[in-house]
Amino acid sequence: MINPVFCAIDTSDPVKALALATQLKGKVGGLKVGLEYMMANGPQGYAQFAALGLPLFVDVKLHDIPNTVAGAVTSLLPLQADFITIHTGGGAEMMRAAAQAAAKATGKRPKLLGVTVLTSMDASDLKAVGQDADTAAQVERLALLAKESGLDGIVCSPAEVVRLRALCGPDFILMVPGIRPIWAAANDQKRIMTPREAVMAGASYLVIGRPITGAADPAEAAQRITDEIFASCCDDKKSSCGCCC
Repeated sequence: MINPVFCAIDTSDPVKALALATQLKGKVGGLKVGLEYMMANGPQGYAQFAALGLPLFVDVKLHDIPNTVAGAVTSLLPLQADFITIHTGGGAEMMRAAAQAAAKATGKRPKLLGVTVLTSMDASDLKAVGQDADTAAQVERLALLAKESGLDGIVCSPAEVVRLRALCGPDFILMVPGIRPIWAAANDQKRIMTPREAVMAGASYLVIGRPITGAADPAEAAQRITDEIFASCCDDKKSSCGCCC
């Protein structure tokens, strides 16, 4: 049974981050540590998580000219991260350069995930920045470009999971934020789904932050989410999610 939940440790305080991560060991499948933490602590700030033995998702959303992004990926290789994100909006050449850099890892090769459309954005937000395609069409276009460019998967909202799984195949990684248990607030996420629904739809991994980190007992909240995921899919005899059955 593989726990698909990556908890978003979105804080700049390394002491708080480690304390939270320590509480969550054995309750989540991995940790997502993002740009806020990177800007405050640098790559060396990630080293403190190594002893916990949890998979690490370095969510820095690289976006620059191809040579610079390739150099950034190379600089991140010593972290032995499981996942690193880059923006698909940087284009095919940039993504290919990143994939080539990742392939040169002498130890664990990080899987590169392309960020398509941020889950805080909807059609009106896309239109405001000059992208008139509807949200789903834009995500699909960028997902296919990412796959063709050598990336291992993408980050997408729950709303696109079913279509992208059919479009990109069973082995393409779908890392899905915008996950909110029915008992949690939506906050600033506009395209959301429950953990059960996302796994059943075909998500590979789920990114969950505030429903866990904002709870009075983060470990209990994480366990509750995990129990709901596994109980829901294992009890459904028609399930085809493949997460544990």
